[in-house]
Amino acid sequence: MSEVFEKKTGVKHFIAAATYSWGGFTRLLGEAAFRQEAFAFVLGVVAYGISGASLVHYVTFVALMLLLFAFEAINTAIEEIVDHVSPGYSLAAKHAKDLGSFACMCLIIINGANVAYTLYVLWLG
Repeated sequence: MSEVFEKKTGVKHFIAAATYSWGGFTRLLGEAAFRQEAFAFVLGVVAYGISGASLVHYVTFVALMLLLFAFEAINTAIEEIVDHVSPGYSLAAKHAKDLGSFACMCLIIINGANVAYTLYVLWLG
């Protein structure tokens, strides 16, 4: 039997959405990949601070890292759904997980290239 939920609007909707987002964040903290990416974020902020990066550099770095965090959340969601729907081995499940992982890897490469280029320009440029 399914429950009927009252549709929330206004401030109640905002609070509910924030609660769901916090739940997603705390779930993501359980993922080693996310913790490693968060550590890389802290290292990047420190490196930018030491190198005297401009506000534009910081904003670009933070935006790309937030995009990586978002993709990591989507990848984790894909993995959760796939594991629930297809608990045994399935080629389709493997492909879904591999594609999510590839999306994260692409953003890791973009982030790494951005940091490397920025630090190169600031230190040697």
